[in-house]
Amino acid sequence: MPAAVPVWFISLAALGALYLSTACIPLLAHLALCLRRPIDLRRRYGTWAVITGPTTGLGKATAMELASRGISLVLLDLDAANLRSVSDTIGRTHPSIKTKTVVFDLSLVGTAAGDQAMRELKEAVDGLDVGVLVNNAAVARPGALYVHEADVERLARMIRVNVMGLSEVTAAVLPGMLERGRGAIVNVRSGSTVAVPSFPLYTVYSATKRWTEVAMCVQVRGSPVPMPGRGVQEQKIDVQCQVPFYVHTGMLSPAVKATLTFPVFVATAEAYGAVMQPGGSAMAERSACPTRRSSCSGSSPAWCQTPYTTGEKETLKASAFDPKENAIQDEN
Repeated sequence: MPAAVPVWFISLAALGALYLSTACIPLLAHLALCLRRPIDLRRRYGTWAVITGPTTGLGKATAMELASRGISLVLLDLDAANLRSVSDTIGRTHPSIKTKTVVFDLSLVGTAAGDQAMRELKEAVDGLDVGVLVNNAAVARPGALYVHEADVERLARMIRVNVMGLSEVTAAVLPGMLERGRGAIVNVRSGSTVAVPSFPLYTVYSATKRWTEVAMCVQVRGSPVPMPGRGVQEQKIDVQCQVPFYVHTGMLSPAVKATLTFPVFVATAEAYGAVMQPGGSAMAERSACPTRRSSCSGSSPAWCQTPYTTGEKETLKASAFDPKENAIQDEN
């Protein structure tokens, strides 16, 4: 007769199976989201979307994806020529989609010019069934610099765009969503606040992106709120915080791209845009704020995966700093 299986072995096997099942259940839940049919965004949220920074990178890819799904677009960017170019492209590719453009330099919030642009945005969305807001615009430079070496005004500009600008645009669009009782807000964060243990020389940028989750995703939640003439109602706003990590866009400098261990696993803007909007595989549940990463940690540069000594920071600075790139104003 075969020997009896020891009780301790059966116990360990059962414990291991239980552990694996707890690890697999969340994975299966995510796979189920990936395999489900895309939802009808027009029916669930509305017929219009507002996108900031839609002329390049993730913003442009998202605009094209939403247009392909029947959503008309209000495009907001600081460059009028780029806005016209994207609007014309959408018109040629999707003739049935309507577009509106608003020239708005988010670094001017709180100024007379910024107030005028905000009035134009509110006029543009007035009367529209805006169901989706994608807060994509952001400034990442100057980078790879100590604070005392950076232009303080450019750091202040980064804070105005990434924090104040995002807040004002959300405040302009959100009341209409609440009035209609539906809507979705997609806030684009950064892997620098989640996937790496530290991000030296980019701390101001990381702080602004961390604020995107802590403030904007927490404040816009599904708690009951008083609505004029309607009493106390529950907010039905989906809030999604995206953590793209490394994506091939203009915000990823050539110096950083050159250090990627497995660049083939880094998503393109078009590939990520297909899933970053509401209804994609990473769709947040109501009043929730989960995160998603589009690439594995193995595709990130080695210098992003470990803490730093002073000497290592100098090495990073030498390899990642590009004077030409830091000399320009970049908004994605």
